[in-house]
Amino acid sequence: MARILVINPNSSKVMTQSMAQCLEGIADKTTHQIHCIELAKSPPGINTDEDAKAVVPHILEAVEQEQADAIVIGCFSDPGIQAVRQQTSAPVFGIAQCAYLTALGLGQRFGILSMGPSSIGRHLRYLQELKLERRMAGDRSMNLTVEDSLGRDVFEKVSHTAQALIAEDKADILILGCAGLGNYRAQLQKEFGVPVIDPVQAGAQWAINALDLSYGGNAHA
Repeated sequence: MARILVINPNSSKVMTQSMAQCLEGIADKTTHQIHCIELAKSPPGINTDEDAKAVVPHILEAVEQEQADAIVIGCFSDPGIQAVRQQTSAPVFGIAQCAYLTALGLGQRFGILSMGPSSIGRHLRYLQELKLERRMAGDRSMNLTVEDSLGRDVFEKVSHTAQALIAEDKADILILGCAGLGNYRAQLQKEFGVPVIDPVQAGAQWAINALDLSYGGNAHA
């Protein structure tokens, strides 16, 4: 049995539990073990560019300490993904990359539901780096922090943002732009009738696929 390590780069146990809950259905269908952890040294949420940079050493430390046959970085900024790929021979997946690549196979233009305004610029820079920005219909902020999303039901804000992405930006796929929003996926998909991608699920599924097909580690960039 192979072990897939899903790293929540912040220190929130609630976030880790939410991620694990969203992965239960996937875990039931695979022979691989999916193990989710958080990083105690990190902030409770990754809300800014500075937060995303600050957690990279903690991710690298966790990769060094934990045994894993595949690794999923469970933050929509994919912090440290290239550094992690340099450190390990295991395949490494960022949930943002996996969500974007999944979206490309499901429709023409995806819309991103972002937590706060600062996320939008970070997402665009990353999409430009990946040469995928032309497939983005829009990226809209829900004006929430990661901590907000975990502490209460925010479905009304999520739904309102999804509606704008579909009606105004003409998105035909929705991507939840945070690891802690997966519990809203089924409800959103039912309400709007378009594919809704939880990036954590996407990352885990890509890791499973890599193990099942024996792809091995990532080419070091």
